[in-house]
Amino acid sequence: MTDETQISVANPLDPIQALKSPSNVPDIERAAHPQNTVLDEDSAVTKAEKLERHVVRPDFPEPEAKRIKVEHSTDEKAKADGATRSERRKGVAPIKQEYLVYPAGSERGRGGAPQDDDAAEGAAHEPSGKGPDNRGKRKEKSKGQNTSRSFGSSKDEVGLCSSRMMRPEFSPDECPYGEKCRFEHDLRKYLKDWKREDLTTFGGICPIWKTNGRCNVGWKCRFVGSHMVEREAEDGRKELILSDNPDSTDSPKPEVKSTSSGTINDVSVQARNDLTKRKFKTPRADAYNEWLNTESQNPEDQKGYQAIKREANLKDDVDVQKQDKEDNRARYICPPMLPSEKRSIYFGPETPVLAPLTTQGNLPFRRLCVNLGAQLTYSEMAMSLPLIQGQKSEWALMRAHEIEATPPSSSPSSVVQDYDKARDLKFGAQIAANKPWQAVKTAEILTTLCPHLRLIDLNCGCPIDLVYRTGAGSALLDSQAKLEKIVRGMNTVSNDVPVTVKIRMGTKDNRPTALKLVERLVYGGEEAQVDGRGGSGVAAITLHGRSRQQRYTKSADWEYIADCAALIKRFNEKGDEVADTVREADPRTQPAGGKVYFIGNGDCYSHVDYQGHLLEAKVDSVMVARGALIKPWVFEEIEKGQYLDKSATERLGLVEQFVRYGLETWGSDEMGVGTTRRFLLEWLSFAYRYVPVGIMEHLPPKLQDRPPAWRGRNDLETLLGSDNYKDWIKISEMFLGPAHNKFRFEPKHKSNSYEIEAEG
Repeated sequence: MTDETQISVANPLDPIQALKSPSNVPDIERAAHPQNTVLDEDSAVTKAEKLERHVVRPDFPEPEAKRIKVEHSTDEKAKADGATRSERRKGVAPIKQEYLVYPAGSERGRGGAPQDDDAAEGAAHEPSGKGPDNRGKRKEKSKGQNTSRSFGSSKDEVGLCSSRMMRPEFSPDECPYGEKCRFEHDLRKYLKDWKREDLTTFGGICPIWKTNGRCNVGWKCRFVGSHMVEREAEDGRKELILSDNPDSTDSPKPEVKSTSSGTINDVSVQARNDLTKRKFKTPRADAYNEWLNTESQNPEDQKGYQAIKREANLKDDVDVQKQDKEDNRARYICPPMLPSEKRSIYFGPETPVLAPLTTQGNLPFRRLCVNLGAQLTYSEMAMSLPLIQGQKSEWALMRAHEIEATPPSSSPSSVVQDYDKARDLKFGAQIAANKPWQAVKTAEILTTLCPHLRLIDLNCGCPIDLVYRTGAGSALLDSQAKLEKIVRGMNTVSNDVPVTVKIRMGTKDNRPTALKLVERLVYGGEEAQVDGRGGSGVAAITLHGRSRQQRYTKSADWEYIADCAALIKRFNEKGDEVADTVREADPRTQPAGGKVYFIGNGDCYSHVDYQGHLLEAKVDSVMVARGALIKPWVFEEIEKGQYLDKSATERLGLVEQFVRYGLETWGSDEMGVGTTRRFLLEWLSFAYRYVPVGIMEHLPPKLQDRPPAWRGRNDLETLLGSDNYKDWIKISEMFLGPAHNKFRFEPKHKSNSYEIEAEG
């Protein structure tokens, strides 16, 4: 098909018919890696990743999965029984012969090309004239045509005025715009001419109204017929009114303050406006940042340790060197305050962690994973400056469901000093910052406006170019002194909320720096040791076993993770015994109980992986990212210690559950349905990669393996495993009805896009 060729079809969802190719999108074979359209409602990280999606690095070798290597089966039992089993190919998921579409060993049956898993965490990075590893280099132009990754729009042709949205027909609120209002005021005209027909899914009953007893979008609901009645007024006219559901299935609420939709950490419009107008007070952060400025701007008063060290190296007398260190301590000006006593937290084998995921780590998906056994969750990464500026899209990332404000369901298997499970909760916030003052100020704002935070995590591993080039994310791995200063400052102003960090092995392949960084965060840098400040106060460190440059091209390095875990284990076991007098620190500057937790991250896809990492790498817990996107019930497998061969019907039930959660979060009006559909499709672009364990010839499944073309045990299982975007939209329509005529979606993994044209 050429760019000019367009085929008009009656039903664009019919798999035997082609969709109309958008005029601005070339053939898949010739499509360049697309740019993304930036939407106002997008968070800062989403905007950043849209601007650089799928940029190919010319210096990356061909993925190993394309160079299939054969490795002999290690199944001794099969050998002993003389069983004839196919050999397991490296990089290819082993599917039983009867489920293969093409014969084993054929070129077409070798398995699909590796997916671009940067979509889980951000877009690929490209060489640039800016950034820590590209100084002085001329920025090269991106080759090819950049096309948009937009989602069109899902809204009523003419909207209903908010003064009418929740009111009876004959008694609306007064519209402040009067006749100049651009929205519809005539309720019956809106329902007849401008609002799309009601959905028939879920039995035509609004899931929000059924659960909560009232629908929060009123007349705009796509299920409004289930909660509206027509009554006769006193003057004989027929009036439309909204009804409540006396038989709502609303379950008892946890003892937390939440909204009618069950969300917590909802920041008021007034608070965001105060942030925007710089009226929001942050006294602790302001005092600490002023001290930071004084420390950096007065080198004579705050004589640095490096200068003292250079002077001391010129002297032979050990006593003189010791005296110099004492003099340096005397010149050190203490910060204006000490950190508050922190709430004790716990990471252990009983607490598998859901990773912070850009786009996919939304509230409905986290809620789904918690129901399946995830014990700890994180927000999507939020940028500190937009939070300080009060941007609505960024503060929306801090919202959580009330179930995330409950303690982890599992209790520690051993006694943990000062740990009170009743005070613990599941949800933590993750932020990114490139300057100490931003991180410190954000930490105080978060602890003030968001009362339900387990911890604040500083992202030091994000590989997105537009984050990295500003000095945030993984760029902090190469600025370890600044990172230590950031963590120390956040810890000072965060009240009783602990501060944690998430890092990668380093920025470059074969040049890991994480071990040195972990030591610095735990014990403190040389300057801090001399000044008697000790460690940074970090409560937990999560290490992703890959470098920024590596991304997802190779398996995570769990041996390196084990080396870092051993260092922290020595710190926790011996404490002050392994520290000399220089390393003695005020206990108020240290994490609660003096213990630093260490979490490993990378390629966890089953309970076998989880338990193996705990035993071999000696980490406290394991963070699950892509494995949860592909198989959210991995947490259930971890809890039960066995593989779960979920049927296609059970998996479709999880899709339905996600849709219900999405409608509760984003609303059941046209816009909410469109948003739910978009994020459902984002999830399905990962979930289709799941291969049922019942059709696999070898276990355990490997996250890096790609399956050859396969058919399921029934039609529904085949549909759920389809990599065709038209099948994903079909699945969404099972619960959300036909897509809006202006709705568009382009998978993160692919450069092709499509439009939904018919049935509006």
